Amino acid sequence: MKIGNIEINSRSAALAPMAGVADRAFRELCVRYGATYVVSEMVSSKGLTMCDRKSKKLLYLSDEERPAAAQIFGSDPKIMAESAVSCLAYKPDVIDINMGCPAPKIAGNGGGSALMKNPQLAEEIMRAVKEAVDIPVTVKFRLGWDADSINCIEFAQRAQRAGMDAITLHGRTRQQMYAPPVDRKMIAEVKRNIDIPLIANGDIVDGITAAQMIEETGCDYLMVGRGALGRPWVFSQITAYLEHEVVLPEPPVSERMRVMVEHIKKICEYKGERIGIREARKHAAWYIKGIHGAAAYRQQVGMLESIEQLEELAFNIVRENM
Repeated sequence: MKIGNIEINSRSAALAPMAGVADRAFRELCVRYGATYVVSEMVSSKGLTMCDRKSKKLLYLSDEERPAAAQIFGSDPKIMAESAVSCLAYKPDVIDINMGCPAPKIAGNGGGSALMKNPQLAEEIMRAVKEAVDIPVTVKFRLGWDADSINCIEFAQRAQRAGMDAITLHGRTRQQMYAPPVDRKMIAEVKRNIDIPLIANGDIVDGITAAQMIEETGCDYLMVGRGALGRPWVFSQITAYLEHEVVLPEPPVSERMRVMVEHIKKICEYKGERIGIREARKHAAWYIKGIHGAAAYRQQVGMLESIEQLEELAFNIVRENM
């Protein structure tokens, strides 16, 4: 599959741009497990144009995680275009526009999924960004704002008209957030009504659900978000099934704990141990999900203060689950 002039191996999946999760450490880890495309955490267009240091840190893309997109959000066409140009300093392969985030602090300010209530403004933003940069531009959105305003087909057609090189569609409305199951029939309807590539997102957690999404929607590519939390190996599972119809099992507890420690050490390397350990707590909770005794371990995770404590916890979990 191609996004503009960027060729992507579609026999795996992309890592979704999850705020506070899909940072450099996690993106690099997922690429090692087979993710064939990643997207940065979303960056505020206003923050970027005001030279906000945090926004700039979020845009750093290493050589180990490419092809990669920089994702921006906002509701002003001019500022969005300016921020897209600012992103070019970090050499992204693609600029992605967030029009799907359901978080109240984003949608409440007119960004993210709130733009689905104003398709004309959304199209103006997409066109402004496309005209401002000389690399591919994509957009990520949902089925609509709520069940009474499903407008994803119109939205996708506007995206195509505005020059988007691909779209990513999360198969739920903003009102639905992350439940119930995604509507694959609507994703298929959107695919039938556009000519640009469609990346399907939602409820992809292994090779079988990946294959089902492709079969039922005809999508060109897949994007995995929550299915990768504490499970970066999900990309290996997807590749094995799509290429060979092989179902790879979940790794043993010892391997899960090894990856967890490696992941969190990398976060600390990139952000410093004080920040890294604080962020590590949520990742560790995801890695231990489903392990025997997870409830008790989660209490210990919430009190982590150092790498040494993390390593001790991982050792104890492996020993108690042998």
